[in-house]
Amino acid sequence: QVQVVESGGDLVQAGGSLRLSCTASGITGSGFSFYPMGWYRQAPGKQRELVAGVFRDSSTTYAEPVKGRFTISRDNAKKQVYLQMNNLKPEDAAVYYCNCIRCTPWSWGQGTQVTVSS
Repeated sequence: QVQVVESGGDLVQAGGSLRLSCTASGITGSGFSFYPMGWYRQAPGKQRELVAGVFRDSSTTYAEPVKGRFTISRDNAKKQVYLQMNNLKPEDAAVYYCNCIRCTPWSWGQGTQVTVSS
């Protein structure tokens, strides 16, 4: 069973930056490379939403609120996905999760908390 572990969340001031990492286990590198991967977030009282995705060919997609500020990337050999977040805003505060996209989701990890102070 594939498991993911997210890390890198922290408390930052508005305008600051963070880099989140996600590491998958229970899958080979070639198997991992097959899956489109995404970063999701869930703020208190809100539904989990997809904020960024990276596909097998490394093309990317972003939710409108994060376009131009967030960058998703992947390293298939390391079975990792990253999310570089710049110019953070208070509304970006949430628990961030990674998982495959356009797939039957793997087990959800604990996520990593991002807190943005204004």
